[in-house]
Amino acid sequence: MSRSRPGPALAGVLLMMSLLLPNPAEAQFGFRGGPLGVARFAVGHVLGLSRLRHARMAVRGGRSRSAALRSQDPRIDPRGAERAQLANPYVLRAVLTAGAALSGWHGGRRPQGWWRHPDGSYGWVGPVFWPFADDDLTNAIIYGDATSLSLYGYGDIYAAIFAPYAAAELAAYTAPHGRRARRIPSAENVCEATDTGGRPVERIAAAVQPNEMQRTALDELASAWLAARDTIRASCPREAPATASERLGVMQARLDAMIKATDALAPPLTKFTGLLDDGQKAKLDSLANERHAALASIQRKDAQATAACQPDKDPRYDEQAQRQYQQLVQQQWPADEIATSLHLDDTARARLDVLQDTTLRTMQSLSPCPSSPAPTPQARLTAVKARLETMLQAVAGVADALDDFEFGLSDEQKAGFEAIGPKRGA
Repeated sequence: MSRSRPGPALAGVLLMMSLLLPNPAEAQFGFRGGPLGVARFAVGHVLGLSRLRHARMAVRGGRSRSAALRSQDPRIDPRGAERAQLANPYVLRAVLTAGAALSGWHGGRRPQGWWRHPDGSYGWVGPVFWPFADDDLTNAIIYGDATSLSLYGYGDIYAAIFAPYAAAELAAYTAPHGRRARRIPSAENVCEATDTGGRPVERIAAAVQPNEMQRTALDELASAWLAARDTIRASCPREAPATASERLGVMQARLDAMIKATDALAPPLTKFTGLLDDGQKAKLDSLANERHAALASIQRKDAQATAACQPDKDPRYDEQAQRQYQQLVQQQWPADEIATSLHLDDTARARLDVLQDTTLRTMQSLSPCPSSPAPTPQARLTAVKARLETMLQAVAGVADALDDFEFGLSDEQKAGFEAIGPKRGA
């Protein structure tokens, strides 16, 4: 009897998980071989990650890292930064977040961390969650590009539960001192340097050439955009979260701030677009069309990855794929390690299983596959808000399950649980 092969949808999920989840062998030894190493290599090829090779090499060599951490603001060097963004808007993100995230992790000696996103960027930079929050809202709402926004999900929640950073490493981002302070950016600088503020309004004005009344409405939108940026910046952590519960709280605060930002943008955006004639609306839409055209070659090369996001079969009926999925989950989620090292009784183990299942279900509600962009900025804003609300709900559910699990643990057991994340990346 011939062996069945995984359906394309689940195969895509399996491969995406191999990127998002930490491989214990790789985390401990830096080894990239074995089945998961091969999967990482294959998916990296499909996703076009080879385009980030030179950027990553520069980060590893210290050149891009030093420049990024010195300025801590991509706008300071308009020549290199702007060229990088025009060539590929994700290369600069990967360079900046990798430099900042890894500078405080293991002394900045590791070439990459297990919690990286598939595009090479990082959702957690020390205690900061979602460093490019404002830019991602701009890209999704104005330019119709929700690629980066769609990468936030299960992997970031997992990294909040099992933080890669030790306590001293996290503290370096919020209370920098000594020689390391010259290499590790503060959390405040990370939050400020990765948000570009009012730039989309300038692009809009150049595209639609507003009249006086429209310009007044656009100025109101610009003010709302700056206020939204400030709301997001205010959610930047002032202290390093010490526990998984606190890190999930940081995620909830950041997501809540992003949702409030979309609420603040909605009325002035609707007012401005309502004043445009059909020709101006077409020019406004052209901003999204230009972004799509710029990424067209990448999308063509990523055709296999895109196909994996379009299931033609319910993977629940593919038994072999399900077995592979379960094996991958068991390998990546340290449930047995937690139960053994913390000496959990049957009740605590049952609560741990609920925490694991609740976290794993976020993979279903937070698909890493970007949805097709809506035709108008207002509709895209609505879609962005819905995605953020879904993620906020998912994080809240995991936080509740974590609280239930830790309710009956002793202080010693809680400390042992917190030590698992940094130890897995040692």
